[in-house]
Amino acid sequence: MRELLVYSPGEGERDLGRRILRLFREKQGGIVSGEELSCVLHVSRTAVWKQIKTLKELGFTITAVPSRGYRLLESPDLLIPAEIAAGLGTERIGASRLLCFRETDSTNEVAFRLAEEGAEEGTVVLAEAQRRGKGRLGRHWESPPGVNLYCSVILRPPILPHRASQLTFLSAVAVARAVAATTPLVPAIKWPNDVLVGGRKVAGLLNEMSAETEKVNFIVLGIGININMERSQFPPDLRHPASSLAIEAGGPVSRVAVTRALLAALDVLYDSYLSAGYGPVRNEWLARSAMAGRRVRVSFQESEVSGEVEGIDDDGALLMRCDDGRSERVLAGDVTLL
Repeated sequence: MRELLVYSPGEGERDLGRRILRLFREKQGGIVSGEELSCVLHVSRTAVWKQIKTLKELGFTITAVPSRGYRLLESPDLLIPAEIAAGLGTERIGASRLLCFRETDSTNEVAFRLAEEGAEEGTVVLAEAQRRGKGRLGRHWESPPGVNLYCSVILRPPILPHRASQLTFLSAVAVARAVAATTPLVPAIKWPNDVLVGGRKVAGLLNEMSAETEKVNFIVLGIGININMERSQFPPDLRHPASSLAIEAGGPVSRVAVTRALLAALDVLYDSYLSAGYGPVRNEWLARSAMAGRRVRVSFQESEVSGEVEGIDDDGALLMRCDDGRSERVLAGDVTLL
């Protein structure tokens, strides 16, 4: 596991990158003098120069204009905490700690361990690549480097364990909002944990929990979004048709923009969830669903059932009217739209 950079507000030089990037953006491509950077940030000119050097090494194109200062010309599409945090403005999600790794086994595993060690709510773990990306039911999530978003968020909601599945639906709505905000695409949600564009899967969710009988200790929201993945990078044995935002949009999509939009959506939705409950999340999930009124087939380990989707209940179970007329409450299974 190789850490790319940690962003933690108020911790000296580790926060300088974010603050310098914010000043560059305030200038909108203009020149920022070394003296201004030094005065505003309350650090030496040498400390500014060292941080500019670090940003260049990370891929930012920054030119030095003799006797005038520095100008930011281009930012890399790297999930660098300082870049994501610049202009993020969230109250909880990513506001206290953003970690990004060049490569790790699984962002969910890292976040779960951090949560066990006491990491505060809203901590975000990102990775440029995963060696053992985790999908639902123990499946592998294809995680090539530098093209997608692999993200895990630590939450500590004051809810009973049987309500934890509600956060999966909150995550799905957040992903749909982020896709709609950063691309011209129209995302749709498929039960229990997929986001589709044009009927093809572009995102999946895997939430994991630590709980006691009457208490949730923490929940890790695991989110994977295929952003700039090419068709050749998808494995041939996928269970369902898959795609990426870039394929569907016809061109590259900013991973930083999608990440910012996702964290912002999670922040707003989680705040609403804590104050207003599951109802607003459930209503938006249904409004964005690709399944309401559709005929589906649900496959279990040794059987399957077909019918029309009627909705979801307060525990996240899929409500169906089966072809034989009986009602079915589905808690787990693979769903295929018919």
